[in-house]
Amino acid sequence: MLSHESPPESLSFWHAQRRVVYRQKSSFDRTGALMSPSAPKKNRSSGKANASGGARKRPPGLSSPVAELPGVGPKVAEKLSRLQIERVEDLLWHQPLRYEDRGTKQSLDPERIHEAALFEVRITEVRPLFRGKARLVCQGVGEGPNGPAPLTVWFFGRFGPTPQAGRTYLLFGELQHGPQGLEMAQPELVAPNQIGQIRPVYPATEGVAQPKLRQLVEAALEVAVRELPDPLPAAIREANGWPPLMKALQRIHLPKRNDGVPDRAEPALQRLITEELATHILALRQRRAVTRQVAAPAIAPREHLFGQLLGQLGFTPTGAQKRVIGEIKTDLAQRLPMLRLVQGDVGSGKTLVAAAAALDVIDAGYQVALMAPTALLAEQHARNFAQWFEPLGLSVRLMSGQQSAARRREGLAQLADGRAQIVIGTHALFQESVDFHRLGLVIVDEQHRFGVHQRLALTDKGASQAGGARRPHQLIMTATPIPRTLAMTQFADLDVSIIDELPPGRTPVTTVVVRADRRGEVIERIARVCAEGRQAYWVCPLIEEGQIEAQAAETTFAMLGEELPHLSIGMVHGRMSASDKQREMARFKAGDYHLLVATTVIEVGVDVPNASLMIIENAERMGLAQLHQLRGRVGRGATASHCVLLFEEPLSDRARARLALMRETEDGFRLAEADLEQRGPGEVLGTRQAGIAKLKIANLLEDQGRLEEAGRLADELLDRFPDAVAPLISRWVGAAGQYGQV
Repeated sequence: MLSHESPPESLSFWHAQRRVVYRQKSSFDRTGALMSPSAPKKNRSSGKANASGGARKRPPGLSSPVAELPGVGPKVAEKLSRLQIERVEDLLWHQPLRYEDRGTKQSLDPERIHEAALFEVRITEVRPLFRGKARLVCQGVGEGPNGPAPLTVWFFGRFGPTPQAGRTYLLFGELQHGPQGLEMAQPELVAPNQIGQIRPVYPATEGVAQPKLRQLVEAALEVAVRELPDPLPAAIREANGWPPLMKALQRIHLPKRNDGVPDRAEPALQRLITEELATHILALRQRRAVTRQVAAPAIAPREHLFGQLLGQLGFTPTGAQKRVIGEIKTDLAQRLPMLRLVQGDVGSGKTLVAAAAALDVIDAGYQVALMAPTALLAEQHARNFAQWFEPLGLSVRLMSGQQSAARRREGLAQLADGRAQIVIGTHALFQESVDFHRLGLVIVDEQHRFGVHQRLALTDKGASQAGGARRPHQLIMTATPIPRTLAMTQFADLDVSIIDELPPGRTPVTTVVVRADRRGEVIERIARVCAEGRQAYWVCPLIEEGQIEAQAAETTFAMLGEELPHLSIGMVHGRMSASDKQREMARFKAGDYHLLVATTVIEVGVDVPNASLMIIENAERMGLAQLHQLRGRVGRGATASHCVLLFEEPLSDRARARLALMRETEDGFRLAEADLEQRGPGEVLGTRQAGIAKLKIANLLEDQGRLEEAGRLADELLDRFPDAVAPLISRWVGAAGQYGQV
């Protein structure tokens, strides 16, 4: 035990070895005793009359700008907007990240490292410091799991009068490991009248500290007591044992000591979580209903053109492809617009399914639009469909932003008069200048890369075409399997088909994880593979050397040219023009190049059956979905294929887990669930999903078990309480619901 009479080893050495974190300033009185919190200052703007003697301002309401709350000026309001807090009501849904329990004293246990808690510590030594950031270091003793335990406490900046050795203090802070044992940096001293409090800790931003956020949330709750309606019917609340909305919000923001720290399993939280998930499901169903208000062309099943295509290709679809094609044909025969999501792992044959749907629509006299996320993928789709469709006498057009003005005008004219039967392009397809003669089907590839409003803009093209207002059918494809959790809450407006079978001829890909310092062995492997007549990819995350430590494509291209002078090497990256990328990819597919160095521009759509080796540089920097997509570029022929994941040390635990899972499985759905767990729904969906509202209280990872109940609640609200649906959507989804108003 450290004491005043037994000084520790050199404290300056300890200070030099530790980087410490600023915490809230401590508060001592002049004798070293704990201070009571200062009386709150009166807000000068809250008087009954202003300086000129005018009438008192009308108190803010829930829909008022947050700037109308006392103590919130324009600068603070601007900072709050970074937290998506713009109205007073937004403060109610600003959920705490965690809670500080100031009522239960904890032991100085190494198992509580990085855990903020309340500790009782007797200070045994106080030493001022004159170098570095720390101003004071104290030695103390508290109760450990096995008896007295030493603790080092650091203070920074202005912390009040010097604490006294021999006194006992209640410290609230986060335990850390230090060179000589347990440490605590800038703890907060808890006054006697603060003992027993449970304080919420909110997501914050620079310039708006926790006390300010707590003050504003409490002010919003006072307004809510007067104004906040509860749209959830009392019959539903009572049947589930849920409290009224106001009580649930008070439980989150003003927890009482007797009730303990709020838990997601208790009725108040369960009510809010289930209600929010159910409302998202309702909003998507509403969007589906609105979308289907305009009739679509009813297209009876046809076999003529698709049968000709299969005869030309010389193979039979898999059972899974036949099943999904049948589901699509059933949808197309209805006068309600098809809204179907087709999920299929890499190489499962989604393009053939899309071709089957397109041929039925074209055979019925309508046009088809296929939208791809990148120019490279659009160009490849255009080549494939031209190779398949033109021998059948059909016209295939590519619409690209990089086309010449004359070629674009020609394409627009053919779309407008119906000569172009299928058009393939990127976002250029939903520009105002693009008009269709009879658009019957929209196919969206890799849907998660487009915003919801972009998909809707393309389907709106049917409203002004010849023959009156009609909404085209929608077929949405993705090679990135969507976890069931996301599908239920973010794609409830779509029917889902899954192609869960790979075509014959696809071979499993063996994945290995290799340290970057063994790059020489990998290069030798490339030489052997290419000597056997096969081809290889080398993928890098950058085009040229940047600020992060990643192998750039251009540097790697030069290095491999020196190491493998006998091989022909090509390069493709995103800064190349579309024609240059297309030319280089065509040369690689034709076998002109043994090895292709590329950035992740080849992530989707590239099909070279002779390529059997994929090397991915800096694999630790990529997500599971992207790694899986890149791996899918090999194994497309009958030859055994391999994927090498090169990584740089040091490797984080999460990156190590990602690479291990890639080595263990090729199951895209298993990888998608793991990707969701690691990165969260926002990153998995992509930032362009503008029609997806962020969840306020629910968490798709923690609350998966509530999804079934949320679906039942949505059904019950529609069946028994339809008047409650609109207020719930307004509250939980808000402006994001506008994407349903087509």
